[in-house]
Amino acid sequence: MPLEKAALFGCAVATGVGAVVNTARVEPGSSVAVFGMGGVGLSAVMGARAAGAHPVIAVDVLGPKLRVAESAGATHAVDATGADPADAVREITDGGADYAFECVGNVDVFAQAYAATRVRGSTVCVGLDHPSRNLTIPCVSMVAEERTVRGSYMGSSVPARDIPRFMRMYDADALPVDLLHTHDIALDDINEAFDRLADGDAVRQIVRFDGG
Repeated sequence: MPLEKAALFGCAVATGVGAVVNTARVEPGSSVAVFGMGGVGLSAVMGARAAGAHPVIAVDVLGPKLRVAESAGATHAVDATGADPADAVREITDGGADYAFECVGNVDVFAQAYAATRVRGSTVCVGLDHPSRNLTIPCVSMVAEERTVRGSYMGSSVPARDIPRFMRMYDADALPVDLLHTHDIALDDINEAFDRLADGDAVRQIVRFDGG
């Protein structure tokens, strides 16, 4: 596999797909909502589609990222700048998602993801917020509604096992990883590359040191 493709599997794919298939173990026919359409969130969308989930709902504040998510396998796209995205997910799923994945690294978004799950639903935290920030959720809902909250570090992946497995899924056209690779840059272009990320114009940008 060319290195510019293989590089994508070391973080984005291993973390996002791994959160779906390793941490949550999403079953076929389950409903999935993914909050945050960066490289990790888009990979989670791909993983949910590959796992046979339906619907697969992408949530983000940037329209361009939502369009990429639809190409990656999302069946629905929710613009989080409008109405409450948790309400939108509950409406689409008729009560809430079986699994929600927070891929932003923001406790407020995690609370939205938790609110978007159904009774006995599971919320998986994939993003990393600042260590000083704390999550506040209604305790009674975890008991009375049997909801669960889980953390997923690097998609609970074992690299020697999972990266080759995810590459085989890519070769089988189950993971459209090429969608993540939006730009090639030189190291001197790094500031412009961060601007593209902030504007939602890029997903993963490969830094090339060969001038290519």
